[in-house]
Amino acid sequence: MSNTPWRRTAFTAGPLCMTAYGLIRLTDGEHGPGLAWSLGHLAFLTGVLCFVPVLLGMRRAAVRGRGPAGRGFAAAGAVIGLLGAAAVVAQAAIDLVAGFLSEDREAMREIFERVKSHAGVEPVVYGVGPLLFYVGLLLLMAQLAALRRIAAWRPAAVVAGIVATGISLDLLPLAGLLFLVAFAPLGRRLDRPDRPPVPVSPDPGPLRAR
Repeated sequence: MSNTPWRRTAFTAGPLCMTAYGLIRLTDGEHGPGLAWSLGHLAFLTGVLCFVPVLLGMRRAAVRGRGPAGRGFAAAGAVIGLLGAAAVVAQAAIDLVAGFLSEDREAMREIFERVKSHAGVEPVVYGVGPLLFYVGLLLLMAQLAALRRIAAWRPAAVVAGIVATGISLDLLPLAGLLFLVAFAPLGRRLDRPDRPPVPVSPDPGPLRAR
């Protein structure tokens, strides 16, 4: 796999942007509209977009030198994660537009209700769709851990981050930091080729006296 520097940076930038979104959100008592709402969602949108090369980078690392089954599993994880990322991007874009067009929280709520009234929008953009993003990340992280390309505690850190967001959105900064610990060093590490096995010399047997 040949990662360009910006792809390596994405492994750190993505979690940092998610952490920034969580911190900005804590300062926004009304949760929109306003500057904090817009800045926070821009940070969140940037973070999710950074995870696109992360997903692709992990897929490349997982398929290198593997059989059809391994390549298929990695491709499935990447596709699931990218579909989820698309849903999250759509949600963030809707939130940004609603915040820009609204004067208060009530006006935002009306916009959200109109958007969700369209068939399929709520489950795809606000329900199952965003969950696929985390499922894809976990599948690829688990595969890399099983292949011993990464330590087993890294997928566990991702799970802890997901659980934190499920408990409360106020824990988003903690979730972002857990993602940072799990992903930050991987951009360069996954770029390294697998080390070939060290050849073992045949046993020469006992030396004969001359």
